[in-house]
Amino acid sequence: MIKLTLKDGSVKEIEQAMPASEIIKGIGMGLYKAACVVKINGEVKDLRTVIDSDCEFEVLTFDSKQGKETFWHTASHLLAQAVKNLYPDAKLGRGPATENGFYYDFEVEKPFTPADLEKIQAEMKKLAKEGFELERFELSRDEAVKLMKERNEKYKLELIDKHDSKGEKLSFYKQGDFVDLCAGPHIMSVAPIKAVKLTQCTGAYWGKAEDGIQMSRIYGTAYPKASMLEEHLKQMEEAKLRDHNKLGRELEYFTTVDYIGQGLPIMLPKGAKVIQTLQRWIEDEEYKRGYELTKTPFMAKRDLYKISGHWDHYRDGMFILGDPDDETKECFALRPMTCPFQYQVFLNRKRSYRDLPMRLGETSTLFRNEDSGEMHGLIRVRQFTISEGHLILRPEQLEEEFRGCLDLANYCLETLGLAEDVSYRFSQWDPNRTDKYEGTPEQWDEAQGTMKKILDNIGLDYEIGIDEAAFYGPKLDIQIKNVFGKEDTLITIQIDMLLSKKFGMEYVDKDGKMRNPYIIHRTSMGCYERTLALLIEKYAGVLPLWMAPEQVRILPIKPEHNDYAYDLCEKMRALGMRVEVDAEDDNIGPKIKQARFDRVPYMFIIGDNEVKDGTVTVRSRKEGELPAMPAADAIAKLKEEIDTKAK
Repeated sequence: MIKLTLKDGSVKEIEQAMPASEIIKGIGMGLYKAACVVKINGEVKDLRTVIDSDCEFEVLTFDSKQGKETFWHTASHLLAQAVKNLYPDAKLGRGPATENGFYYDFEVEKPFTPADLEKIQAEMKKLAKEGFELERFELSRDEAVKLMKERNEKYKLELIDKHDSKGEKLSFYKQGDFVDLCAGPHIMSVAPIKAVKLTQCTGAYWGKAEDGIQMSRIYGTAYPKASMLEEHLKQMEEAKLRDHNKLGRELEYFTTVDYIGQGLPIMLPKGAKVIQTLQRWIEDEEYKRGYELTKTPFMAKRDLYKISGHWDHYRDGMFILGDPDDETKECFALRPMTCPFQYQVFLNRKRSYRDLPMRLGETSTLFRNEDSGEMHGLIRVRQFTISEGHLILRPEQLEEEFRGCLDLANYCLETLGLAEDVSYRFSQWDPNRTDKYEGTPEQWDEAQGTMKKILDNIGLDYEIGIDEAAFYGPKLDIQIKNVFGKEDTLITIQIDMLLSKKFGMEYVDKDGKMRNPYIIHRTSMGCYERTLALLIEKYAGVLPLWMAPEQVRILPIKPEHNDYAYDLCEKMRALGMRVEVDAEDDNIGPKIKQARFDRVPYMFIIGDNEVKDGTVTVRSRKEGELPAMPAADAIAKLKEEIDTKAK
């Protein structure tokens, strides 16, 4: 008998090996119809996977993240099938799931138009009603090449070579007459795809942009019920109003300029002020927690990156100054990270166990050569600034210091108001892709085992991400979604047991022996630009008072009230508050309207009575209009709100 431990802890026994789909039918047909994918011993597997030994067995439906991804992946195949039906000469590229749906890339003679999308969408609905089942099969390299040549799919031939060179299986999925090279997983048939919406068509590149191979990318989303699709589309319309890439420009937080370059935003005064406020807060908080501030160069010779391993594992993502292949001449690169620079602080002199832990922090400007298609507002850019830090420590200090890093990260998230919006991912290496990573399987087992023990001791609820680790060690990634549901890493805490040896980092231990320290790579708040984008979206531009670029706008009703207004402004600025006076000779109505449009948290309105009594009438975005109060009381109220970092 084969024993399956279900999610609720109960055990189901089966007499012989069988596909997961058949096991689910035995549990209940309702569950089978809803099933998208299964987890076997914590690993996501296709419903067609044969279960032949005892395991933990969990059925995932559309309600789960992995269930949605599988459903949308199948919808991308349905899209490709529809396109091939309508445009037989179209060449297939890739078609993955995204955070909110799917896309598929095609090479076509003419880019798709909105009218084309309507036709394709109608064809998808027609095909879904036919309820084609998806059949998975594997082929040898020669058989796979023969099949794709017969179908004239040149891009699939490239992918066959790529996957075969890595020793990966060449699997295909067939639905009706349509066949696609794909690792899966997929739902059992296209029948559950009841509601489809193709949202846009954009240009995309096959490979890197400089290769010049232009594709047409169709985006879409799909749901098991029409009502779910309608709700999603409604949320997307609301999201557009909060999109930082629109709202941040309208409120003049940042701009971009074509002739400066993609992914290189210009921070306007408002955006710069928010980032300055956050930076000072983070640096002060890290100092309280025992961090020492460093300032290191923005670039280095390739020699540094060769030692660290970045030259081998990250070179394509770096901005290189000089010929990287000419060893007779100096070649520099802008830094994509700070770690090898901060190690030099430790290496500056001989170290003892008494020097550890050494907590080093830096507000680091970094440069990464992101693909043009990945750029989006402030979320993903080519030059950015992060609250970076490295903790150099003894092995026995690892858990306590890791806990401290996580406590700092959670404090930052809580203070910013983002704590409820994040999830935690334990990012591990893929032992089948050793070319991507430094170290031996034994070293990775030790590092990942240590991190798992720490995370489990903390009681953290996390997901596992295979092949998401840094090339030198596992990570805890704190993930967050933007207003459109696209997930990015905001904060990371990484365990590194390898790089100290490569740099010759040693300390004299208590027993007089020389040992290599462990290193924690971490950010406390993450990337300032990305955080600003998320804050604009979270608060719809109305930032909490303590971080708002303009905290108070004083509105004198008449010119004769200006002197009192400027006197108040001077007193408040002396207390560190960010205050402006709108002394325009205009009616008070338009002034209030403009302050509301600018998302200023507080307005102080000054008229005859306020000047005479030394008071102010306060308008708050949260509380509305408050009764007139002594100016000193109003200032004290705001000062307390700022000092406590109230949200």
